[in-house]
Amino acid sequence: MSELDTPDSSPPPAFSRMASYTGIEFVPKRAMQSFENLVALANYEERLREARKIVWRDKGEKPVELADLWECLEHAGRGGIRAGTLAFAIRSGVNFILLLARIKKVPKSYRFALIRQAFFGPESWRFAAMLGAFVSIYKFVLNSLPILLPDPKPPRAIPRHHRPRPSFRSEHSASLDASVNPFDDEDEGVIEVEAQERARSRSRRARLSMSAQAHQVWVRKKTRRWYSVIAGAVAGGLAILCEKKDRRTGIAQQMFVRGLQGSYNAFSEQHGIRIPHGDLIVFVLCCGQIVYALTMRPETLPPSYNNWLLRAAKAPAEGIRMNRDLVRDHMFSIADIDSILSRTDVTPQNRTLLSARRANALASPPSYGPFFGPCAAVHPWFDSCKPIPAERFMFVFKWSLPIYGALHFIPTLLFKRKVVWREPMRMLTRAGVGTIRSSTFFGLCVVTMQSFFCAKNNLYTALMNAKSANKNTLLARLLARLPQSALDLLLGKLSHWFGGMLVGLALIIEDTHRRGELAMYVLPKALESAWIILRGKGAVPKTGRYGDALLTAVGMGMVMSTYQNDPEHLSSLVRRILYQFVGPN
Repeated sequence: MSELDTPDSSPPPAFSRMASYTGIEFVPKRAMQSFENLVALANYEERLREARKIVWRDKGEKPVELADLWECLEHAGRGGIRAGTLAFAIRSGVNFILLLARIKKVPKSYRFALIRQAFFGPESWRFAAMLGAFVSIYKFVLNSLPILLPDPKPPRAIPRHHRPRPSFRSEHSASLDASVNPFDDEDEGVIEVEAQERARSRSRRARLSMSAQAHQVWVRKKTRRWYSVIAGAVAGGLAILCEKKDRRTGIAQQMFVRGLQGSYNAFSEQHGIRIPHGDLIVFVLCCGQIVYALTMRPETLPPSYNNWLLRAAKAPAEGIRMNRDLVRDHMFSIADIDSILSRTDVTPQNRTLLSARRANALASPPSYGPFFGPCAAVHPWFDSCKPIPAERFMFVFKWSLPIYGALHFIPTLLFKRKVVWREPMRMLTRAGVGTIRSSTFFGLCVVTMQSFFCAKNNLYTALMNAKSANKNTLLARLLARLPQSALDLLLGKLSHWFGGMLVGLALIIEDTHRRGELAMYVLPKALESAWIILRGKGAVPKTGRYGDALLTAVGMGMVMSTYQNDPEHLSSLVRRILYQFVGPN
């Protein structure tokens, strides 16, 4: 046996094994403490995010899968408590901000009581009870109906514009798209029809996020459209009873017009109906009804809204009332003309004209004509109607500039803080331009109405003078053949309605995205006025003491049906508010 074959002389292995304990590195104590602090900070931020969800719902929340009625009740209770708490905080904050604007005028001994009233007054509790009740009832009914009354029909196919699209952001997003889209194997004919529908609705369709697309999948698999209609109607009709009687009408009107807006958008897309400048047409018709109500039927408008219109018109209320009495009853109150004459800004010429009109009315009460309000009573500080447009426009423009400035700048600073921080000049310039456009729009509305009033009165006077001149001219012969009833149309009640339509054309100045919101603002007032007038004539039935609840039920049924099935057809403001209070389901 050679020396190399002995065990002690064997060659060393090519790869030696390292001891297991040699891989452990002893970290200094200070580094371990830093790591523990990072873990504690991460846990704290996680708990902070969970607490923040109680106040503000993050984007992308998925629908909750509920198996039985007890889970539905628990889910509805938690949602109602959250919505009521959020509503209480919002209403209390708004009351406090409004109080701060006038607290300097309040004696110090009453300030603490008013602050306590602003935070914990009955208005905040009623508002919280209304929204809390609505959310809890809606959530319970919506989630319990599929359990109690399951639909035997198979889930309906998701329209192509609601389906998740492949995302190029990451492979994970693409895998999510594939997981939530179970409708890839469909007939080519169905795909072609849906492609045509997608082409028709491309102008209005919104790009839905992944969570919104997943929500649409859940809606079409778990619920039917009539589930959300019943849930919204029941919840809205019962929740509105928590509010005071004098506040129910305004809430019911807003919910009804928002429901009409969403339902019309969904219907028009489904059937390929598109009305060019529909928001402008709605605004023009509403302005016609509102101006007619202001001048002829003020009792059909809410008192606060009627008073605001009188202040915005910058015309004496006595002059408008004098014109209304002359058109409707062919007489006017002597107290109204005395009130105008007592003003210090009446010019000498207008004072002379009004005094003569007053003397004629006292001398022969049956003869109050002509049967329209004189221009001297509507603008007593101007002798002629010619300087009215420029002077009145600048006056109204300056008066409305702070109002629209707050409406444009405050939402920008509150809801677009990050964009303002990144691009301050662009955002502030945009808000400033919007303020100028809105003030110009409002000033033009007032100028148009007053110019129309003076123009039709002056035209009527000129035509009557030409008709009675007995001159052998073409105009005189035409006027002699024209019946008096045709000339009286210039002074009739409907003339103010057409004047209001001319006022509505000023909306062209406003930005396109604001036209729909302005139309939705005036639509409830116009519908209320028209309904009261028709009810007085027996054309529509009386709704009784529960008419507001019925209107709210109809409106919320339409709103929640659109929110659950076609959320892109609601305005962004309504959609965001509903998401924060109601959530996906």
